[in-house]
Amino acid sequence: MIATPTVLALDFDGVLCDGLREYFKTAWQAYCNLWQPTSLVPPDGLAASFYRLRPVVETGWEMPLLLHALLQGVSEAAVLHDWVAIAQRLVITEQLDPAMLIAEVDGTRDQWIASDVNSWLAEHRFYPGVCDRLKATLDSDTQVAIISTKEGRFIQQLLEQQGIDLTDLQLFGKEVKRPKSEILLELMQVFGNDATFWFVEDRFKTLQSIAKKPELDTVQLFLANWGYNTSREREQAANDSRIRLISLDQFTLDFARWL
Repeated sequence: MIATPTVLALDFDGVLCDGLREYFKTAWQAYCNLWQPTSLVPPDGLAASFYRLRPVVETGWEMPLLLHALLQGVSEAAVLHDWVAIAQRLVITEQLDPAMLIAEVDGTRDQWIASDVNSWLAEHRFYPGVCDRLKATLDSDTQVAIISTKEGRFIQQLLEQQGIDLTDLQLFGKEVKRPKSEILLELMQVFGNDATFWFVEDRFKTLQSIAKKPELDTVQLFLANWGYNTSREREQAANDSRIRLISLDQFTLDFARWL
């Protein structure tokens, strides 16, 4: 494998930026709005449990439901083992509507952003070393693209706060409204057949989906082991011929150390 990619494509949340504090605060407020607990102060340990279990969440509406499950006494082990079934059971038994749940989560976040965007941005932090690595890559011959489900304007603000020059960075945020696989294919068409593509993502299922597409079989896929994934998913990635498991320490080093 060539040790320097033509294009390095990166997910944002879970690869460059840790948004767990924002996720929890948004989820807790949405939970309070929906279930109206007697106390608006989250119980001790709830945030830590949420952080550990965040990898099981596939879509935003599950976040307040996860808090509800934990507060109903569902164990972390059970959530890790069978969250999909637990979530479905709660939706049915409590007659919940996922569309209503996501509207609550989105509305909570939108209200926070509208009222105090700076405090919302402040709940995000970058993983150690990633900003320096990103700056170095932007100064090299490798082209950088960020492909994320977070809105591009917020990614720009967060990167600018770190002094990162966005001039040569291609950014595809939530507003693009296209699957990551489509964006990768589009980039491949732009750069041509001789270009090499590496993509770093923290969602194992996303990488599995991309790996199934023959038109993307030349893209080298990396699972960021510091992001929102479980130990079981990391084990699966380590045994997957299409996906390489990469550590944060590796990510901050030269590309040759990624292989």
